Amino acid sequence: MILGFHIGFLEVGWVDLIDIFFVTILLYQVYKLMRGSVAIKIFLGFLLLYLIYLVVQAANMELVSLILGQFMGVGVIAVIILFQQEIRKFLLLIGRTTIFEEGNLFNNFKQLWREKFDESHLTILTPLIDAIKTMSGANTGALIVFSKDSELKFFADSGDRMEAIVSKRLILAIFNKLSPLHDGAIIINNNKIVAARCILPVSERDDIPAMFGLRHRAAIGMSENTDSLVVIVSEETGQLTIARNGGYEHNLSTKEVKSRIYDYLMSDNKKAKRRNEEAKKKLIKEAEATSKISSTTDA
Repeated sequence: MILGFHIGFLEVGWVDLIDIFFVTILLYQVYKLMRGSVAIKIFLGFLLLYLIYLVVQAANMELVSLILGQFMGVGVIAVIILFQQEIRKFLLLIGRTTIFEEGNLFNNFKQLWREKFDESHLTILTPLIDAIKTMSGANTGALIVFSKDSELKFFADSGDRMEAIVSKRLILAIFNKLSPLHDGAIIINNNKIVAARCILPVSERDDIPAMFGLRHRAAIGMSENTDSLVVIVSEETGQLTIARNGGYEHNLSTKEVKSRIYDYLMSDNKKAKRRNEEAKKKLIKEAEATSKISSTTDA
């Protein structure tokens, strides 16, 4: 084996080490996805059942082996059904990686097929923050989903389509306790309120604080399943919370909420500007090196 070494009677090569490294990363990511959810208990139960199957098979217990063998025969389908949410999160995690997010090929397709967020798109921030501040002061519950990549059609279709321009009065009217649209979330994409009264997926994690109700759990669940940012206004306390990538920041000020929304909407532009600055610096260095070579040749 090329570049191999021995550990006792085992012969280990560098390819084996790379293989172990990638498996370790994979298992760690799976653990992160399952941590704090009921899925980890299901996984341990499934693993225990498989170990029992191996034991009874080794002991030649034919009847039990036959029953467990039938169950193991559909193990792949059972895993897909039981862990569909975790598989979805894992695939979403892969889609969010740097290779796909910052690659030139994908950025070119994004540029062709959708409008990038720029400074003009941030005109919605003022009426939004004003409405959030008013609702927080009046203890009016609200759930606001921001999406920069898509209109989240599946979730938008669960509510009432609006395609309305964002304004403070409209948001306050939607989340008014007497409004038929207040029970649910609004989805904002491309400067418009795409839909209201939308149903969001509820997180099944068991490490969410007990003080968080269904509204907070729905916001965290939405951030787990999509690349969105969700703002929550508590109906009990008026406190502001932001959910992003399955995590949350609690008891924020309106200034902090505005900052988080700005960073989310402008993240693509910031990356593009950073790449342009790096390219400019590289060109300047190359030009300076060329001029030095030219001056040395002339001398």
